[in-house]
Amino acid sequence: MALLKVKFNQKKRVKLAQGLWLMNWFSVFAGILVFSMGLFLKIELRKRSEVMDNSESHFVPNSLILVGILSCAFNGFAGKICYDSLDPAKFAKWKPMLKPYLALCCVFNMLIFFVALICFLMRGSLESTLAQGLKNGMKFYRDTDTPGRCFMKKTIDMLQIEFKCCGNNGYKDWFEIQWISNRYLDFSSKEVKDRIKSNVDGRYLVDGVPFSCCNPSSPRPCIQYQVTNNSAHYSYDYQTEELNLWRRGCREALLNYYSGMMSSMGAVILLVWLFEVTL
Repeated sequence: MALLKVKFNQKKRVKLAQGLWLMNWFSVFAGILVFSMGLFLKIELRKRSEVMDNSESHFVPNSLILVGILSCAFNGFAGKICYDSLDPAKFAKWKPMLKPYLALCCVFNMLIFFVALICFLMRGSLESTLAQGLKNGMKFYRDTDTPGRCFMKKTIDMLQIEFKCCGNNGYKDWFEIQWISNRYLDFSSKEVKDRIKSNVDGRYLVDGVPFSCCNPSSPRPCIQYQVTNNSAHYSYDYQTEELNLWRRGCREALLNYYSGMMSSMGAVILLVWLFEVTL
């Protein structure tokens, strides 16, 4: 968009108007793309909202949706102006609005650049959100009979299977919480009583993990109980590659998944920003 006065003859004016009209409609399609990316990211985050601690993670998709809508509106309006500029009589009514519109375009381009930046910079906030959310979710894993929490076991299990991960930071996180429901414990058993008494919080802790931590690619049957007891299993050393559980924590897996998605979207937004600047 020209910032200084430039004189055109009628033929060049028509070609310029047609070119700008076409570019603005390309920008409308780019806005639809940005809106779609924001909507997709929002849906992906909502799928795992149970293991996220707060709603800050939705700032990025909400920003993308807003930018997409504004891009469609601004560029659709600009396309209308370019189309009307082919007729001097129609263009006269738009002329007083061009300077305010140009100022709004500058602000809008700054907004696009800001949204592109936050796509790259939200990793730290997302990491803390996932860390706390997963920690809370794992605590509720055993509450299969509690209304509002009965779904958490399925959520965590499906998460660990899909992302090939275990625990928050690793499989040993399961050793620190009681993930087995009291419903399935025999409190008349001496072993159960001893384990509960040995814990200051009265919890039943074991060096075991849920079945969803098992790596199906392992050549031997999954060892999910007495994971750190080498003598309990034949030809087994939990500190070697024989361990057939997922070693990666779900926080790292989800962080890499969402960060990669946001970085790709940030790159697309930068391309859209460059295209908008050239208009």
